[in-house]
Amino acid sequence: MKNIFDKAVTEEVIARINQLNPNTKPNWGKMSVDQMLAHCNVTYEMDFEDKHPKPKGLMKWMLKTFVKKVVVSEKPYKRNSRTAPVFLITNEKDFNLEKDRLVDYIVKVQELGSDYYHNRESHSFGKLNKTEWNNMFYKHLDHHLTQFGV
Repeated sequence: MKNIFDKAVTEEVIARINQLNPNTKPNWGKMSVDQMLAHCNVTYEMDFEDKHPKPKGLMKWMLKTFVKKVVVSEKPYKRNSRTAPVFLITNEKDFNLEKDRLVDYIVKVQELGSDYYHNRESHSFGKLNKTEWNNMFYKHLDHHLTQFGV
């Protein structure tokens, strides 16, 4: 899996994002391109903003026990996989705003670096090592950019 903490990989991902436009159509799925960008931003909102309540109790246990290994492994996501409710974006979004937010988040992650993330507590899965953080960030972006043909 490519390393999102590597500046060249970050630049490659941003170049892919910059190929999108408000009329880009998905190869599969129901989201519009603006919704997809907003959807991708949720991962970073959970990391950098106090916008989403942290899961507790049974929900946290289920996420750590069943969902974590799917999210942080190198195994690619399947097309049309179900997503957590917090990631569902159903209303229209501002394409340019969401695109700029996503690029800013990706740059911030790269600048913070892998050492910053090593054994850092995630919003939903507890402590993750830097490889797990990378897999979570990169795999999600790559899945959705591939979904939109870039």
